[in-house]
Amino acid sequence: NKGDRMAVFLPNIPQFIIAYFGALKAGAVVTAISPLHREREVEYQLADSGAQTIVALDSLYPILERVREKTQIKHVIVTGLGKNTLSPIVTKALFFDQLIEKSPTEAPKLEINPQDDLAALQYTGGTTGTAKGAMLTHLNLLSNALAFAKWIQGTETKETFLVALPLFHIYGMTTSMTVPISLAAKMVLLPRFEPAKVLQTIEKHRVSVFCGVPTMYQALLASPELGKYDLTSIRVCISGASSLPHQVQKQFMKITGGLLAEGYGLTEASPVTHCSPVGSSMQKVKVGSIGLPLPDTEAKIFDVETGKKIVGQGESGELAVKGPQIMKGYWNKPQETAMALRDSWLLTGDVAFMDAEGFFYITDRKKDLIKTKDYSVYPRELEDVLYEHPSVKLCAVVGKPDALAVEVPMAFIVLKEGMAASADEIMSFVNSKVAPYKAIREVEFRRELPLSSAGKVLKRLLQKTP
Repeated sequence: NKGDRMAVFLPNIPQFIIAYFGALKAGAVVTAISPLHREREVEYQLADSGAQTIVALDSLYPILERVREKTQIKHVIVTGLGKNTLSPIVTKALFFDQLIEKSPTEAPKLEINPQDDLAALQYTGGTTGTAKGAMLTHLNLLSNALAFAKWIQGTETKETFLVALPLFHIYGMTTSMTVPISLAAKMVLLPRFEPAKVLQTIEKHRVSVFCGVPTMYQALLASPELGKYDLTSIRVCISGASSLPHQVQKQFMKITGGLLAEGYGLTEASPVTHCSPVGSSMQKVKVGSIGLPLPDTEAKIFDVETGKKIVGQGESGELAVKGPQIMKGYWNKPQETAMALRDSWLLTGDVAFMDAEGFFYITDRKKDLIKTKDYSVYPRELEDVLYEHPSVKLCAVVGKPDALAVEVPMAFIVLKEGMAASADEIMSFVNSKVAPYKAIREVEFRRELPLSSAGKVLKRLLQKTP
């Protein structure tokens, strides 16, 4: 029925797209669950959203069986990776293919109020606390998709999108699903991101648009297969979810000949609010900038201390955004909604500044700021310097508690394959380029860093106690 919540528990396969838009046509509200989630996380999202129906991959069915009684789920619909191929572990469920074959050919007749009716309950990653369901309306999602499609200068029926971002995440859902569908574009789905497979797919299908995250572009550049494939079909790539290192942006554009522009958004904004202008030359790309606000999107920067004063050009403060893509609020969480929305302005929690031409720059997460003595240190500045070192593949800078300075910068580093560097070498390299109070005081090397499903480094898992 209209307004019912339906969960989608699938990877990047065609059934995700069919289930998603089928639910919207029926007036239901989609809540997408990461296939990487474990029982506790699945149970929480199903219980919090009140979903009564779920479409799931057959291999994930055992998780549902174990949590089903603790939720309101009444109907489980399963599908396999191929047509009519289901695992024998599925016992009490409806079958996706059978329902498709038996379903009416016409969509239900019902009235949708795009401005008020929910289309999705999109849960935030929960990287800084309990996950919350952002209430996104049909207008929120559609306005953002159409604005982004226009922004990247998409041509109807002519584009080929590489869908490597997870569709359960709002970034992939909008930019790699709704946008290509709005353009009648070809979509090449990849259930998993594997650098060699991505490079092969770009050449084989002549991919023109690829939206990803910095760690994806870093992985492609580090792949030994990079020089084997023709990537010249790429017209535009957009990087989001976390800050794009300057060196990665420059190197990727040099090697592929395509444009790699940095954008910005968040779940609560459907998600895109800013993006660098899309052009064929570096002249239209300001390296390090998230670009300009999308059409119909307003942006302000408030002082960090009081959150009420608008700061001047070039001054840093908390970024706030307003537009048709901004959520109605958090599902059943009025207090959190009141903290996030102020007079229709969404407070992003990100520290930014605007230059003389109206371009915005994210300096850091408000909560990631490192307070050392009387100074504020932005981890991203140090990370950008670290990426200039030829041996650094992936890095993250966090604040380590210190008895005298309150916090000091500490770097976690993954080295490129076959490369070597010592902690002293890394610290000397960075500290020679920054003010003394910003100096990195400790380096720890890791085989890998913890990443969220969106490719963000989970810094809270790197924080150390004294």
